[in-house]
Amino acid sequence: MSEPIRCPWSTNDPLYLQYHDREWGIPNRDGRQLFEKIILEGAQAGLSWILILRRRESYRAAFDGFDPAKIAAYDDADIERLASDVGIIRNRAKIKSAINNARAFIEHFGGDEDAFADFLWSFVDGEPVINHRERLEDMTATTESSIEMSKSLKKLGFSFIGPTTCYALMQATGMVDDHLVTCFRHTLNR
Repeated sequence: MSEPIRCPWSTNDPLYLQYHDREWGIPNRDGRQLFEKIILEGAQAGLSWILILRRRESYRAAFDGFDPAKIAAYDDADIERLASDVGIIRNRAKIKSAINNARAFIEHFGGDEDAFADFLWSFVDGEPVINHRERLEDMTATTESSIEMSKSLKKLGFSFIGPTTCYALMQATGMVDDHLVTCFRHTLNR
């Protein structure tokens, strides 16, 4: 039995393959998971995604399962705890951003994960955008939708959430299907 054709970025790393095959580009409307993805995408800024993916379980443990209410209540002692946790990226600005984003989440969505999911999905009118890219070179780092999402989240007080980070979020959570058309995970091939 031959291996399915995948997007070339997924490499041969088993963790990356699982991520590509079972998560990336699959529509996700779970508000808690979308919040987690925003925090992880912010942590990834300037780094490789596989580095974050390998630490995701450590992040989940360190950040109380990405419960926005718990993270919003973090204080200086929590910042110190996180800054010394070797299981996560110990960049203080990124740690403070995660706390800040949890506070913005609580302030503007009142802890309503469904409302948060609806807000994020509104940037694609509630339906996945299906792209038909043939080569990795055809990918864009941002779109008008990701620029608008970034502006809107920043107005709400979110940080580490530029247009490129928003587009990565959109790709990862299936708001956009950016699997190459030759990939077995592209919508046309499922």
